[in-house]
Amino acid sequence: MSSSQSIELVERYAARNYRPLPVVIERGDGVWVWDESGKKYMDLLSCYSALNFGHRHPAILAAVRDQCERVTLVPRSYHNTELGPLCRELAELCGLDRVLPMNSGAEAVETAIKTARAWGYANRGVPQDRAQIIVADQNFHGRTITVVSFSSEPYYREGFGPFTPGFVSVPFGDAAAIERAIGPDTVAVLLEPIQGEGGVVVPPDGYLRACREICDRAGIVLIWDEVQTGFGRTGKDFCWQHEGARPDLMTLGKALGGGVYPASAVVGTEAVLGVLRPGQHGSTFGGNPLAMAIARASLRVLVEEKLAERAAEMGRVMLEGLRSIRHGAIREVRGRGLLLGIEVERDVGGARRVCERLLEVGLVTYETHERVVRLAPPLIVSRADVDWALERIEQGFRGL
Repeated sequence: MSSSQSIELVERYAARNYRPLPVVIERGDGVWVWDESGKKYMDLLSCYSALNFGHRHPAILAAVRDQCERVTLVPRSYHNTELGPLCRELAELCGLDRVLPMNSGAEAVETAIKTARAWGYANRGVPQDRAQIIVADQNFHGRTITVVSFSSEPYYREGFGPFTPGFVSVPFGDAAAIERAIGPDTVAVLLEPIQGEGGVVVPPDGYLRACREICDRAGIVLIWDEVQTGFGRTGKDFCWQHEGARPDLMTLGKALGGGVYPASAVVGTEAVLGVLRPGQHGSTFGGNPLAMAIARASLRVLVEEKLAERAAEMGRVMLEGLRSIRHGAIREVRGRGLLLGIEVERDVGGARRVCERLLEVGLVTYETHERVVRLAPPLIVSRADVDWALERIEQGFRGL
């Protein structure tokens, strides 16, 4: 089937909830993908960090094959051989106590919200149905009704009301605004340590630590959403580690599934995650043995290949290289580790035009917030790969 036929089928039969770039990916390997005509591209998107370990990592594929030969799905009504080991390994990696596995990042966020509310009613004396959670403007935590209820992006909300109450939004990066917003019904603060979908927005130095201190003083729960920033993406295993701002709950997803299978989790302290009781929350596929085996392999790859360290090193090279590109279309380059964004000037015609141009020179990227080109290559990327990408990014901007 040709690329045009593949695209025509999507246009005819798929719901119109995405606007893909005009390329049909047929296969991938490491940091590279190929379209149906055989043209090669470097993947600088990593499926929004779900492919931190690259396409078809051999160790992860081996885990898939091995587990598929044994058993793929067991309900949580029974035990399975992979759940306990994954929970221990993930809890130890995070420096926390307990793990609740789910499937998607949005499910993990919903789980954290339910848990924080339950904790607030049980431990903070908040009247029933009055719990409030503080969030940040321009956040992105998923697309469920509850999550879009506290989005500040009108397009995510339009036509989907009525919305879930119980959220207060403050400017991102402003710790004092969080402290001012805390009231008697506040049970938690839910934040991304870097806003990825919001435009790769990095908060001021000290912000993460200040959030931890504020929550400690107020006696409320701190939730870091590390679905995009976790598992080495920013140069640490988890972004909060840059400032030692240990959470009470942390949401994880994307890369946990190794780029081959949906897997997510909420990881937390005994004091907070321990409030849940049998029957209060669950998922048919959450904690299934196939997902857990893949997640265990992903954690081994992260640690054994020292990918957080590589992300820190290659991120510095890439950030410096991007900032050295002199072009009037580039307004700002920002990011941390291998989560980077190029904000373009308004007169360029939008970040999508830049992404289309970069596709022509062999780079898969995507725009966010209309004016930011997001760059997030697999963490296995080499120095030669980074240099190759920088040359083509510069070439792409020259051709605008």
